[in-house]
Amino acid sequence: MDKNTIIAIILSVIVISVGLTIQSTFFAPSPVEASNTPTSTAAAPILQSSNGSESVAAPDLLKASASQAWDTSLPGSLVQVGATPSTSRFTFETEVFIVEFDPVGASVSSLRLKKHLDNGNPVEMLFNDGEETPAFLLYPGDSTSNPIEAVFSYRISGNKVIFQQTFAIIGADGKPSAETFTLQKTYNFGAKEYLFEIAVELKNSQNKAVPLNFNGFAYTIAFEPQLGPDFDKTPDGNYTYRRFYLEQNGKKTLVKLKNGLYQASDYFTWAAIVGKYFSVIAIPDANRYSLTFTEGKSEQILLESRMYLSRPTIKASSNVDVFRFYVGPQLKDQMAIYNEADQNSFGLSELHLEKALDSSSWLGWLENILKWLLQFFYNLVPNYGIAIILLTILIKAVLQPFSKKSMESTSKMQALGPQMEELKAKYKDNPTKLNQEMGELYKKEKINPLGGCLPMLFQFPIFIALYGLLNKHFELRGAMFIPGWIEDLSLPESIINFSPVALPLLGSDIRLLPILYGASMILSFRISQAGTQQSGMSGKFMMYGMPIMFFFMLYNAPSGLLLYWMIMNFISIGQQVFVNKRRKRKLVEATFNQPKPQNKKK
Repeated sequence: MDKNTIIAIILSVIVISVGLTIQSTFFAPSPVEASNTPTSTAAAPILQSSNGSESVAAPDLLKASASQAWDTSLPGSLVQVGATPSTSRFTFETEVFIVEFDPVGASVSSLRLKKHLDNGNPVEMLFNDGEETPAFLLYPGDSTSNPIEAVFSYRISGNKVIFQQTFAIIGADGKPSAETFTLQKTYNFGAKEYLFEIAVELKNSQNKAVPLNFNGFAYTIAFEPQLGPDFDKTPDGNYTYRRFYLEQNGKKTLVKLKNGLYQASDYFTWAAIVGKYFSVIAIPDANRYSLTFTEGKSEQILLESRMYLSRPTIKASSNVDVFRFYVGPQLKDQMAIYNEADQNSFGLSELHLEKALDSSSWLGWLENILKWLLQFFYNLVPNYGIAIILLTILIKAVLQPFSKKSMESTSKMQALGPQMEELKAKYKDNPTKLNQEMGELYKKEKINPLGGCLPMLFQFPIFIALYGLLNKHFELRGAMFIPGWIEDLSLPESIINFSPVALPLLGSDIRLLPILYGASMILSFRISQAGTQQSGMSGKFMMYGMPIMFFFMLYNAPSGLLLYWMIMNFISIGQQVFVNKRRKRKLVEATFNQPKPQNKKK
């Protein structure tokens, strides 16, 4: 390829790469920009002392000591009262969850889904390398650092796990105040549901206002550090992603973080961190909580996505707040049960958690139709790979009138090739006359120059909807097509892995599907241009540049998506071969049936 062809390929890669983000930008809900409200975690929490005056304690002093009840050298600090309970973690199970609780902070260190597997094991919803803080810790005030890591006692009652601890404030004399308060944290699970409740109850021993007040907030509950399952490459926004959504006044909006931060204090129905197949959705009670989303990198995790809900100051002597969290699969039948009170264990209604499902926005209706058809074929033949092939054949049959018109238009244009070359040579110095003559030629032969392109526009919505469906359809996760080769249609396949060695642009895997897809594109172009002269930069780019470009762009695409495009190419090749043979036969018949010239005597 010459220099101009290479430049064209590079520019096209940039343009089409932007186009592939259509799902997460152009077709996504209107984004909500992050507010400019500064984070106030650097200030010290204000704690109400026993005599009603305010005292200041540094956030890093709000951790309980495992070796003593309090630290008498830290006046104004919050400490647990009494002996320290056991710090041993324990497991609690429902029909859908395997939960590992940590008495330190009354937190959750592991949350696995029994009915969904990852490499044969229950998928882990808390992506944590063990070094990061666990989920559902409480922080003082609106702080998002230095959580309350006191050791809680606990008991289990039916579907409830109840944690409790009593706290006091160190006075100026270095001893705990007589004024104490009890913090009780209750996890309440449904037997078969992916939604559970966390009730936070605070009660002052002396019938005074609960002594937690930092910048107008009592405490913050957190989901962190990242929604599972884990990943070994930073999410790219197309094939792997983490997105933030907010539901307010019946409208779902996509939240865009500014410098890795989003803060808001308006009422909201729910807030969500959404992955490709799983999501965590926080549903607060009627209080006006401050919401914070953060995103960033650490040495342990490639990308961290955290969510914090800060509770305003409590003015009563006792108070109970109830938070609900949906932590589970992106499946409508599991999410929509919270629209009707009689369909779930908690009597919740009109939550519309299914809005957290990603779709191609205005093409969502078409995506749902294609999803139904895919499931229909799967019910006939319980193999999603075969179901994708059958769906591709059906789509190709429906689009046949458009494809036929496009191919016929292209065929007619090819037949005029010699005449067009003559016109170009004849009027090479007169572009105006050339355009006029070519227009007359098109009119005479009844050819629309755009006839080969316009029908393709009707296929574009189906292309977008199928891209969205096959890229994130939940049922494709873990679905096997061909054992030993395509064992998960939601992931890229691999025939050779030479990790830890990595090739530029390809990584540590050699994949067969992208090779077959690129080869099918080249073959399709060659067959469609058979009998014509393709020269110059445009011809070379269409023949080789486009397949090479798509080869690298789709190298790590899910197998199901590549399978669809590859089968579509092979069907198109078969159609083009048929059209070419029919055109050749007609040319032969026309030549044979021409009247023979008669010899005239002089």
